[in-house]
Amino acid sequence: MPEPPSASAHQSPSEIREKFFTDGDPLTNVRATSIRADAIVADSFDRIFSEFNRDHVALIAVGGYGREQLFPYSDVDLLLLVEHTSFIVKYEIQISQLLTALWDSGLRVSHSVRSLSDCVHVAPDNTQLNISLLDVRFLAGCHDLYEGLRYRQLPNFYLREQHTLLKSLMKLAHQRHLLAGQTIYHLEPNVKEHPGGLRDFQLACWVSQLNNMSAVHFPESEEFLPSDVSVQLAEAKRFLFAVRCHLHYFKGRDDNRLDFESQDQIVSKVFSESSFPFPETVEWMRDYFRNARVICRLAMQMVEEETTQSQSLFTFFRDRKARFSNKDFVVRRGRLYLRNSQALTVNPELVLPLFAFVSRHGIPLAVETERRVVKNLGVFASYASEGHGFWVVVSEILSQPFVYEALTAMHEIGVLTALFPEFENVDCLVVRDFYHRFTVDEHTFITIQTLRDLPSREGELTQRYASLAAELDRPEVLFFALLFHDVGKGAPNGDHSERGLVLADTAMERIQIDQEDRETVRFLIRHHLTMSETMTSRDLSAPETIEQIAELVETTERLKALTLMTFADISAVNPEAMTDWRKQLLWQLYIATHRSLSRDIEEHRINIDTSEALFERITGEESKNLRSFLEGFPRRYLRTHSVDQVIGQFHLSQTLGVKSAAISLTRKHSHYEVVVVAHDRPFLFASLCATFSGFGLNIEKVEAFANADGLILDTFIVSDPHRSLELNPGETIRIKKALRETAEGIADMDKFTSRKISAQDKWHIGVKPLVSYDNETSPSATIFNVCAADRTGLLFDLAAKFSQHGCSIEVVLIDTQGHRAFDVFYLVGPNGDKLSSDMCTYISTELTAVISLES
Repeated sequence: MPEPPSASAHQSPSEIREKFFTDGDPLTNVRATSIRADAIVADSFDRIFSEFNRDHVALIAVGGYGREQLFPYSDVDLLLLVEHTSFIVKYEIQISQLLTALWDSGLRVSHSVRSLSDCVHVAPDNTQLNISLLDVRFLAGCHDLYEGLRYRQLPNFYLREQHTLLKSLMKLAHQRHLLAGQTIYHLEPNVKEHPGGLRDFQLACWVSQLNNMSAVHFPESEEFLPSDVSVQLAEAKRFLFAVRCHLHYFKGRDDNRLDFESQDQIVSKVFSESSFPFPETVEWMRDYFRNARVICRLAMQMVEEETTQSQSLFTFFRDRKARFSNKDFVVRRGRLYLRNSQALTVNPELVLPLFAFVSRHGIPLAVETERRVVKNLGVFASYASEGHGFWVVVSEILSQPFVYEALTAMHEIGVLTALFPEFENVDCLVVRDFYHRFTVDEHTFITIQTLRDLPSREGELTQRYASLAAELDRPEVLFFALLFHDVGKGAPNGDHSERGLVLADTAMERIQIDQEDRETVRFLIRHHLTMSETMTSRDLSAPETIEQIAELVETTERLKALTLMTFADISAVNPEAMTDWRKQLLWQLYIATHRSLSRDIEEHRINIDTSEALFERITGEESKNLRSFLEGFPRRYLRTHSVDQVIGQFHLSQTLGVKSAAISLTRKHSHYEVVVVAHDRPFLFASLCATFSGFGLNIEKVEAFANADGLILDTFIVSDPHRSLELNPGETIRIKKALRETAEGIADMDKFTSRKISAQDKWHIGVKPLVSYDNETSPSATIFNVCAADRTGLLFDLAAKFSQHGCSIEVVLIDTQGHRAFDVFYLVGPNGDKLSSDMCTYISTELTAVISLES
């Protein structure tokens, strides 16, 4: 077995790293890393194959390594090329020794062994193999064999299979973009795989190489990229190369996810010794997204031009979309062109009708049209700033079926900020809260896309909102409000809704929106968080909660718009934010408020009628037991429960003669309803919370009641994120048994309450704990609002603290946003009254200590 190669070849990894952190040049870094690998690979090959005839084997660098772009922890992509398949067996031992030696030297090797004929056949399930050969570089062995592949075999292969390979490339790129949600604007992007990442840069290179391949010229990687964007592209490439180098060095592996921690590390490292002012990380991330946007647009333009060129003349004449052409615009091969290429210079106002056309028909701009628009942006911006009656055409854009496509296209090429400079405040803006997944501008566009796509979405709950959207008189007004609802986040200080109002007012004045529509937009922006906050922090069965919303919205039309705005805003936070539970809460709030606005008196008569209906169905001796069961329950129990629910819970309580606690567990759509009936004891509620936590169930809402006999009736709404109850039928029996034992006081609570702070919990320590109380909103209870880092056992700790002070919990509302938990408790004191201010202050201090992980 040959000795492993020397690691002294050229610069050492530590020297290359030190130079990068000194001069910050990523291009020099990846080339130096490649040169070092070259020396190790060539030396290893020469020693291992020294006693063999090497006329039939060549060692070739491919892919990124072939381009001399080897990142610190990237794979070293190698092709062992043999003249014929028979030589694979002949060199089998030497190839194995070579790979072992390279791994022993510290190189991460990714290799393939192929004959000449293997390299010039399409690999149906491995397009990347064929594409990697666009970037080949000789390392060792038979140079004639390499040249035969590089200059004779491969050009003919690529010319023959150009269409097939391009089609496969398009498909792979489309799949990759779909996995990333077809957006570059992730708050923690993957700098290699996400749209706008280095894979897109390479996609543009590959397309240009394949399109410019000839029998006499094999294009270099970046040789035929468009010259008109060469400066921006060079800057973007350098920026992303530097980011990936930093990520590899900081993480010590090929991890290309630019997470929040890495963002802070890079900014700190890059600017720690700089004479320039230290930028905020969010500002540096804006630079990242703008550079990614340059790369993504280039890649998509290259793809579009390839797609357009590949269509036949016959397809062009048959293109049905050509019938949409008009006096200003013409459709060719599924793309939109200006009929007069100089039209925008003479008539800058034509820019908006152009995008109204996109919004109406869903036909994207041709690359040439985009370039014409960009060239005339200054003229259009100047014209738009003068204040013209643009609302007519803007409302047309907002009311058409392809509004999302139109707005995002306007944003990507700068038209949106030329029309609305106010929107520049949120361009590529990052707001870190571990809950939002996208930049503010992308979140805004997704809200509009969410409402636009409602009719095609599945699910009974979602279709309720689709029906509501169909009832809107002026959807374009709602969409304009959505466009501006978060622009205030880009301005310093104060409430972002109020700041956004000022910016929206300026924009509405400039484009001359009708006064009535302005008032609606102002209302929606000012109150766009109200329903979301209400449904997760207030008891929706309390009449005062509904009346407050009804007084706020005043009309059913505003209620519909605000409900849809809330639905869209939550849905656009991240794909998991709008759970079925939240959909149900929002719909409950909408229906209750709509009834109030419609003066539906049935909502107010339920307190009287429910008890009468109960005793019509429960008669005789059993009615005495029912009266005993109901005695002492607050009025809200009958108000918030149907007759069937009350009777079911009454019958559950009657089983207590056999056992001291009774449990029911019922699936309700996407969640489970668990009812616990037991005799009250100290810390019972807290113990039940701990039991749910021990089974991995998330508590969404709790209602707690106690009657005159000391019987508690607690209703828990829980979700099962791991689907344990669904996938394991026996789990239902286990949890009911555990809850019963907990209620009876015989459960081993240590297994539910003892815990260590996990690494993930420690990451949440930065969430500032907040505790507040409210003695005004509810007529009968004190409301405690708690914001804390979400962690295992949090609800148990909070409930236990309330129990220590003899408080009875009537309602608990739980909401989780990223790493933060928002818990709301409706409490009464030992005598059933509100808590005093002094007691509230004291409990607040104790709760703050409880929710601090450091304590």
